[in-house]
Amino acid sequence: MALKVVGSGLGRTGTKSLHAALNRLGLGPCHHMVEVFACPQSVPLWIEASAGRPDWDAIFADFGSAVDYPSAAFWRELADHYPDAKVIHTKRDPDEWFESTQATIFAPQNVEAATGEFRTFFDSFLGPLRAHLHDRAYMTDHFRRHTEEVKAAIAPGRLLIHEAGQGWAPLCAFLGVPVPDEPYPSENSRAEFIARARAAQAN
Repeated sequence: MALKVVGSGLGRTGTKSLHAALNRLGLGPCHHMVEVFACPQSVPLWIEASAGRPDWDAIFADFGSAVDYPSAAFWRELADHYPDAKVIHTKRDPDEWFESTQATIFAPQNVEAATGEFRTFFDSFLGPLRAHLHDRAYMTDHFRRHTEEVKAAIAPGRLLIHEAGQGWAPLCAFLGVPVPDEPYPSENSRAEFIARARAAQAN
């Protein structure tokens, strides 16, 4: 199954809500970091991809779209490999994004919890970011540069810059699908992430 949508937005930019939205719109199954935890046998494939030996068709064999990490770290490669896929770039205020990451995905207790193959996996797509995860100036600059790189690389007609607060309308217009008669998803809030992480660590 070839990807129809590639998400280039970094984690904590509404990617889990977009994940739910794409599934609702019939453009799934959508790959998100949660799928890596649910299917850890895919981890070696991601490590191979980071070493320059990707097998994207194997990684995404059962998926119609992909958002969030680790896919977002390979947005350029995925956009090239799936030339017919549209690209959705989720974004938010850079400082708000940084503060959200510090309480969730990049909180020390979460970053350092990974061991063994999962540690290698996280290192493989974080790369040089790992040494700067808690440096506001570095990370917000990275966030802004990432958005500008996506905008420079992807043709305007193929790219949607999307913020979760915009709801269904721009997303559905871009994808050419009807607007659902229900609220746009709101998933994986900071509080939900923290509660889930604490539950997992307790086990």
